[in-house]
Amino acid sequence: MSYRAVLGLPHARRLFLAALLPRLCYGIVGLALLFTIRNDSGSIARAALGTSVFGLAVAIPGPARARLVARWPAAFTVLACLYATALLAIAIACTLHAPAPLVIGLALLAGLCPPPVGPVMRAYWSQLTPDASARQRALSLDGAAESTVFALGPPLAGALITACSAPVALAGCAALAAGGSLLFAAAARAVHPSMPPGKGGATGGSESFGIRGLLPFLALTFVAAAAIAMADIAAAAAWGALSTGLLTALLPIGGVLGGLAYGRREWRLPVARRPLLLAAGLAACYALPALAFGRASAGIALLLAGACADILLVTVYQLADGMVAQAWVNTAYNLGAALGAAAGGTLAARLGPPATFAVVAALAGTTVLAATPVLAGFRRAGPIRHRE
Repeated sequence: MSYRAVLGLPHARRLFLAALLPRLCYGIVGLALLFTIRNDSGSIARAALGTSVFGLAVAIPGPARARLVARWPAAFTVLACLYATALLAIAIACTLHAPAPLVIGLALLAGLCPPPVGPVMRAYWSQLTPDASARQRALSLDGAAESTVFALGPPLAGALITACSAPVALAGCAALAAGGSLLFAAAARAVHPSMPPGKGGATGGSESFGIRGLLPFLALTFVAAAAIAMADIAAAAAWGALSTGLLTALLPIGGVLGGLAYGRREWRLPVARRPLLLAAGLAACYALPALAFGRASAGIALLLAGACADILLVTVYQLADGMVAQAWVNTAYNLGAALGAAAGGTLAARLGPPATFAVVAALAGTTVLAATPVLAGFRRAGPIRHRE
């Protein structure tokens, strides 16, 4: 099945396009929130605190939000409205120079409320696709679209902040979140009267795991995200803003190209074995600039690492059995990115960028070595299924 055929599945195109709008909000909101708080307070430390609180609040309760929506479908719309309201309240509070604790509290509230667009969309791909092969293509297409949106988000945020102001950009995020989520919910109800659907459709066949079975794959996802964040910080510490922007843009470009190439092919290697090889590929990618430090080697490494990381994420989504399990994948990725950025800053300041790349490669390689016997045991015993 081609990508055109995937989008030609009943209701698929409308759902897919509607999901892009709230995802675009997620790509813009980080920079918009950072500059909104910084321009109000004049403190980059306070702005960093606000965005960190927001990011952790997004990451940690992600599975709980997915479980809530799975049990009470109307919660999706409620969460979208609360999220948009909280973002708009931050924009207004900063415009009126409200006290810092109020702004940080609103950032915490906003982070608790984003609707689980990605997990719900992937639940629908499982329902719409006729088999595991079609689901692989659908998830690859979905991942490539998500990477594209997250690549476009920061430049769009920068343009809005420059042309208007940071609070206006944040208010635009609120409008995207509310309007896009409502459009997505309406498109979803056309597919299934109860949004999201129950477990049905292709779920990956015999190689699909519940939360317990996913744990080693979640560890690989966490490390992949942490590696990306640490490499971004290392590049920023080594080169100027222009070079860093160009280099870090290679990550999502590699992700889009790699994800689309992965989805088009049939692979003999079982899905459960692919994440381990991809994590090993990540370790090799980051070893390149550690051994031969320079812009060219870093560019090649980041392009290939983007492909490995995105394909790894798609394979783990293929293995995740159910919407809540897939939300745990998101949580592992978001936590890895948040903690990796913090660790990368410390390492780059104390050891320097080349050594930071070496630590990233070592972290990915060590995780692969630790996960190998665990996954080998899973392959002997068979998948551990845990229904939610």
